[in-house]
Amino acid sequence: MAETKKLLRALAGEVQKVPPIWMMRQAGRYLPEYRATREQAGDFLSLCYTPDLAAEVTLQPIRRFGFDAAILFADILLVPQALGADLWFVTGEGPRLSTITRQAGFDALKPADAIHDTLGPIYETVRILSRELPADTPLIGFAGAPWTVATYMIAGRGTPDQAPAHALMREECALFEALLERITEATITYLSAQIEAGAEVVKIFDSWAGSLRGDDFDRYAVEPARRITAALKERHPGIPVIGFPREAGERYVGFASATGVDCVALDNSVDPAWAAAHVQADGCVQGNLAPGHMVTGGRALVDETRAIVEAFSGGPHIFNLGHGITPDADPDNVHLMIEAVRGG
Repeated sequence: MAETKKLLRALAGEVQKVPPIWMMRQAGRYLPEYRATREQAGDFLSLCYTPDLAAEVTLQPIRRFGFDAAILFADILLVPQALGADLWFVTGEGPRLSTITRQAGFDALKPADAIHDTLGPIYETVRILSRELPADTPLIGFAGAPWTVATYMIAGRGTPDQAPAHALMREECALFEALLERITEATITYLSAQIEAGAEVVKIFDSWAGSLRGDDFDRYAVEPARRITAALKERHPGIPVIGFPREAGERYVGFASATGVDCVALDNSVDPAWAAAHVQADGCVQGNLAPGHMVTGGRALVDETRAIVEAFSGGPHIFNLGHGITPDADPDNVHLMIEAVRGG
């Protein structure tokens, strides 16, 4: 039977007149129904770990907007928590973690195959969504890339330039690489469990890949993505993988062939015409409207959306933002973007 899910067709290399569309962070604070469910949960981590509520917020943007894919509601920092790191969120400031900067801290981490005790509720959310999503809407599972997750585990929070992780890489390389290895193993285990529970696509978010240069990019962004992708495809033949090495710039070129991912997600600093010529040549691309348009709307939103669709019309393309939608976005602008993509 021919594949009916538009997202999966794009990931298989099909060029479609109207590309499939979904949004990073499409379940989020810009939606009043999300805010109500978050209040019901009590806090962010409780929302992540309560399967019925996590499934509900995943479904909300599908009901409201009719996106061509749903993405599991979770967080990339659940993996370090499952490995034994302390994790909490500070209102208005974001996540905080206990730090790994010495061998003793690393030695206290759990093995990669011990994460399921913590992450079992996430798999249950996937199972619920596999039953509840519309038949033509695939579910995307995800995890953070090892480099990006490591930056949080080393610094204990997000940092502007990932300087603590770069410092550990230089000063204690063996420790740094052991940490990256543990995260890589855990990520394979985690994503494999999501697939077994019903995820049809997985995405690897390397939000801080852009701070890696030269050989460091190859060693700590490309190689972990290659290992994760290869392991998942060996365990689950045919599973599509999306890679997002955000702000990789010219290193987007060749990323798909070097890692084996089926699609490269692009941030909004990348010119679509350039990406069509140099990145889409290797297969499907995803992106890359600036999230700010979801706040400002208007003619600029429509024109830029249509320009991106046109630029990528010669190859397989999934329309998306170049980064996650922000809490101050207007849901009406999301409708406007969808109409522009679909020819409304």
